[in-house]
Amino acid sequence: MVEAINHSTTEVVCCEPLLDGTLLAEEAEQLAAMFKALADPIRLRLLNVIAASGEGCACDFPAALGRSQPTISHHLRILVDAGLLEREQRGKWAWFRVREPQLNAVMDALRPPTPVR
Repeated sequence: MVEAINHSTTEVVCCEPLLDGTLLAEEAEQLAAMFKALADPIRLRLLNVIAASGEGCACDFPAALGRSQPTISHHLRILVDAGLLEREQRGKWAWFRVREPQLNAVMDALRPPTPVR
């Protein structure tokens, strides 16, 4: 246990103070929507397959994930609505790509800050 004295109040504290968070309320709302979208195994697998491939056609996902086309479409819509995927219509089929800035924002929200040297 680290014992430090807070000189402004002269109270003894048990440890170093917490760092101030860097998320604004609006950013936290957006990230929460992304985390909610990711809180499903099928959506995680979809995002993983698309990220690994660079892009993916909706026609390939039912066989790859063993789910029906309506189920896949539902989960893709949630990922698009959350901002994690972008959708492009090519003829009859929809193609999906990961939106890198949004995925990076999710990862950065969980990454500890880099110490200043």
